[in-house]
Amino acid sequence: MSKTRDKLIDIARQLFAHKGIENTTMNDIAQAAEKGRRTIYTYFKNKKDIYNAVIESESDKVIKKLSEIVSLSITPDQKLMEFIFQRFEAMKDLVYRNGSLRAGFFRDVRKVERARKATSPKEIRILETILQEGVDQGMFRIKHVDKTAMVMLLCLQGLDVPYIRDNFQELGIEKNKLRDYLYDFILYGIKQ
Repeated sequence: MSKTRDKLIDIARQLFAHKGIENTTMNDIAQAAEKGRRTIYTYFKNKKDIYNAVIESESDKVIKKLSEIVSLSITPDQKLMEFIFQRFEAMKDLVYRNGSLRAGFFRDVRKVERARKATSPKEIRILETILQEGVDQGMFRIKHVDKTAMVMLLCLQGLDVPYIRDNFQELGIEKNKLRDYLYDFILYGIKQ
């Protein structure tokens, strides 16, 4: 990837965060980057293309952070909990870092799904690695690691908005107990 393309992506991200996606033009991006519009069109077909590049760039940062958990010198159950809470924090940081994209995140399910489409398969692979390590060490009893990882990620995605909005209290859940609740639910299940 070129430095110019990276710069355009970062400037577009900042403008989208500040002005909103709908209110940002390709001309705004060109002016902020001190480049001609032709330069932008060398790298991106249109605003949607640059928006997707912003999402991909932001998603790559999240995946890089989550990937590092696999090589930590901790037990698989600790890795799993670390993955869950680092993921929540990374999603929260991503949303808040992108300013007015916050409103879009909560309002437009299609945008959320588009953003998740880039990261979900990678997140599932990381979860599979952690779960398989737990199975190999005799810590986890899972028949279908791939399906379990997928279902687990879908469940975690369902908690993204309450975590980002920090409204667990409204739901009757003490946020400082969330780790314990998830640990109990995921690692001990609901079966006696």
